[in-house]
Amino acid sequence: MHGAATSAPPPTPSTQQSDNHMSTSAAADTLSRMLHRLPPTLSLPTRRAPPATCAPVPVVSLSQARSNPALLSSKLGFFQLTDHCIPRQLADSAELEALSLFDLPKEKKKASFPRNWPVGFEEGDELDDDDVEPVEGLGESFCLDESCYAESVELSLASLSEFAGALEKVGLEVIELVCKSVGFESPVGKGGPSSARVCSMMWVEEGLSGKSKTPVAGRFYPYVVGLQYQIRSDQKYSLLADSGWVSVVPQVDSVFVTIGDIAQVWSNRELKKVRGRPVADLSNKSRCKSMSLLVTLPIDSKICPLLPAAATSGNDLSHEDGGENRNRNDVELGDHQIDDSITGDNREIEGRLFKSFCLEDYAWRLYHERLHFKDPLDRFRIKN
Repeated sequence: MHGAATSAPPPTPSTQQSDNHMSTSAAADTLSRMLHRLPPTLSLPTRRAPPATCAPVPVVSLSQARSNPALLSSKLGFFQLTDHCIPRQLADSAELEALSLFDLPKEKKKASFPRNWPVGFEEGDELDDDDVEPVEGLGESFCLDESCYAESVELSLASLSEFAGALEKVGLEVIELVCKSVGFESPVGKGGPSSARVCSMMWVEEGLSGKSKTPVAGRFYPYVVGLQYQIRSDQKYSLLADSGWVSVVPQVDSVFVTIGDIAQVWSNRELKKVRGRPVADLSNKSRCKSMSLLVTLPIDSKICPLLPAAATSGNDLSHEDGGENRNRNDVELGDHQIDDSITGDNREIEGRLFKSFCLEDYAWRLYHERLHFKDPLDRFRIKN
């Protein structure tokens, strides 16, 4: 843990007088209150994950999915996509450019990719010689958006930029088809004003193996879909799905797609999800680099379930504007939605399983707390 150590709070008269008489439940309540007051950087360490079970990866042809979107309605939260039209040569060139970033001097990395959370360069966790595994098991990482490719004029990132654009194009089509598979239209779509409501981040990450073979998920950030091009035939990944840790080996030259937390909320939990990005298996390697494109939304977005019209036709959606201006994009993108998580308006739409929430607050907590053993969406679920 980084930063100055915190000292224990001074004893109070009440605790001094009742130390020998405090009940177990009272002590537990006191400890719970203390833990909930911890800032994100002081949150509890990640619990050791159980061994990942090997799982088959559904294979889907993109051309077939266009005529039958139901092929993408995976109950696992992930699948591999073939027939995607991304050239292998482009993936290889992008990987070479990505690898070159890690060879730069640290000061050059910081200067070329300044931190503007979550975009930029982030140093890896320090290894402790007395520990059997890294503190968090994470190496250096670069989170790149369009501005990073343009600003880094001294570096050759043309292939990486083109590769990110090609993956984003596939990702947008996947979002459109996945949404259709569960009964609603994509709020980001192709072209038009809605396309400006999506942004993509290329996450280039270095993993550190230490002596532990326990999978450790990388830094979390909310997304709709994540995409990884499978360059090598023997590359195994571990990922944290709703069903637990699983290990997968996608086909070479396929695009491995994971469904993110935003997509699960949109689908009102019809879709299963993967928490964070797949983690490269380091059991046979001391270091490994991975490239993941996350298709996500602008930080000021509001997230809420996108119920099919039939599910909301009998409900009152007249909040604030009388319902006349509540078109589909308003509801889906949250521009005029009932913001119950911020305003305290707890009126429930029948059948809705999640409260609406602000992406910025959720993303900040998700990234810094990294409490992988608890589903971060639990705090937004509507209790029946």
